[in-house]
Amino acid sequence: MHLVVRWLLAPFVRFLYRPVVHGAERVPRFGPVIIAANHRAAVDTAVIALTAGRSVSFLGKAEYFTATGLRGRAFASFLSALGYVPVDRANAKAGLAALEAARTVLDDGGAFAIYPEGTRSLDGRLHRGHTGVATLALSTGAPVVPVALIGTERVQPVGARFPRLRRVTVHFGEPLDFSRYEGLEGSGMIRRAVTDEIMDAIAGLSHQEYVDTYHERPAA
Repeated sequence: MHLVVRWLLAPFVRFLYRPVVHGAERVPRFGPVIIAANHRAAVDTAVIALTAGRSVSFLGKAEYFTATGLRGRAFASFLSALGYVPVDRANAKAGLAALEAARTVLDDGGAFAIYPEGTRSLDGRLHRGHTGVATLALSTGAPVVPVALIGTERVQPVGARFPRLRRVTVHFGEPLDFSRYEGLEGSGMIRRAVTDEIMDAIAGLSHQEYVDTYHERPAA
């Protein structure tokens, strides 16, 4: 499945959508790196995976990996090939489990992608980031590459079941080094400062209006 995704599916999707990519060379080809992006649509994960220039891991719901039958096993295998790491989000300690899964990827020298906003932006603005991204950067020493995804909300608008043919643009920024804060990951003030610096870099790439409040989805 990894070979199918890498050698068949990925080139076909890139040919079909022809994404405009800026700064992909800024993503280190080796060693741990955190890719922090804005979040506009469900296809964002696929866009990052296809343009980052190296294998990238993401968090995925654990139930996606436990489905039975041929179809369920095939879907789980497909998600694994895309780089998804299963996490039980229904667990009371889901946040800690997610951070631990991310640390495992980074400690193994891998690339891990995260959306600091925590959920897709439904109003098009860039919202305040959660400090999990700072916790990862400070505890692992991994550099953070800010990323702006532009136009993905047109590929798969909210409520659309299938992606549409629309051009997207991906901007990879300069890696951010937070080694100056080594040993200070226990400080909430430092975690907030690091997160805000990352969000500021994303805003500079995406040109979205920044809102200093967490994004909350409307009640169903």
